[in-house]
Amino acid sequence: MFSRPAPVMVAESEALPGRSTPMAGVPEKHLVLGTPLKPPFGEGIEVIYLAGGCFWGIERIFWRVDGVVSTAAGYMGGFTPNPTYEEACTGRTGHAEAVMVAYDPQKIDTDRIVATFFENHDPTTPNRQGNDVGTQYRSAIYCTTPQQERIALAAREAFQKVLTKAGHGAITTEIRMADDTGPFYYAEDFHQQYLHRNPNGYCNHGPHGYTCPVGLVDAPAQTDVLPPK
Repeated sequence: MFSRPAPVMVAESEALPGRSTPMAGVPEKHLVLGTPLKPPFGEGIEVIYLAGGCFWGIERIFWRVDGVVSTAAGYMGGFTPNPTYEEACTGRTGHAEAVMVAYDPQKIDTDRIVATFFENHDPTTPNRQGNDVGTQYRSAIYCTTPQQERIALAAREAFQKVLTKAGHGAITTEIRMADDTGPFYYAEDFHQQYLHRNPNGYCNHGPHGYTCPVGLVDAPAQTDVLPPK
């Protein structure tokens, strides 16, 4: 039996050209929550972007979390502007299938968001979730505040100890500031809340039995409050 070669991230110079216009037809409202699919989401709401394989399953996990006000499927972390699903699936855009999660930190802590992410996919398989193989299926957290980044880094380190003790390999989750990764591009209409439209649709996400520690980072200092854009 021959094994297929490991996926390799496309070089920016070799990425697909994409297009200058955003995806048409992205709905205004979340089908499940009834909230806006795009900002503004309201005063005090934070946004974080999570990639952990097919975005259908990750999105459903988070729209069910109390304190989450909106979610959306899209593409992030690559080079091709305004990619299509078909383009992202080639691995030649550089994007990960990602989920925008808007949440109220007064109702759910960021560390609980990050822990839920780690607890519902396998972060130790590079560029893969189950049978889904490709750089578009990599594990990543793209943060919008320094506090989110500190929490994500601390959670990754602590969860690694849990997994190592259980005999698992190294966590491959990429953690970066969203401003350094490029825009979040909304996916096509039919991908938004896909598993609400198709309850028996494909999903390979869910609890794997390991608990990610929380409460590892103190509350943010006043200097962490970023000015509105």
